[in-house]
Amino acid sequence: MKRDRQRARVYAWEDAHVAPHGQDLLPFAAARPMVEAIWAEMGLRYPPAVEPLPPQSRRVQADANRLRLRLPPQWPSWLLLHELAHAMTSTHDGASDGHGPRFMGLYLQLLERYLRLPAAALAPSLAEAGIAWDPAARPIFLDPA
Repeated sequence: MKRDRQRARVYAWEDAHVAPHGQDLLPFAAARPMVEAIWAEMGLRYPPAVEPLPPQSRRVQADANRLRLRLPPQWPSWLLLHELAHAMTSTHDGASDGHGPRFMGLYLQLLERYLRLPAAALAPSLAEAGIAWDPAARPIFLDPA
């Protein structure tokens, strides 16, 4: 399994530059319609299933892959966008970009579109944090193998 080299840097950057802009807590019931709408607006079909995060989960706030997105009973809007970027950068067989350049590129596209945080304004903070991102990123399952 490939090491997720940017993970800690992405979480620290997110805490400083994204979380302050999305403090609103949304109920779990809002997740499915939002996932379906965002997925469709991104030109994608077959969104991941939305499931509750198991109550015994202590190490993660949420998680996602191509087939499933799991959230707690309440969650900030930026967290859903983070997990959707994971779903878009994972395949049904478990291959994933982790928190790599493709993930970050899609995450920034989602942040710009749905939280109105311009990628151009966030780019300097990404460079300062040493986080690579691909501005032309597309969901992994849209690219030919």
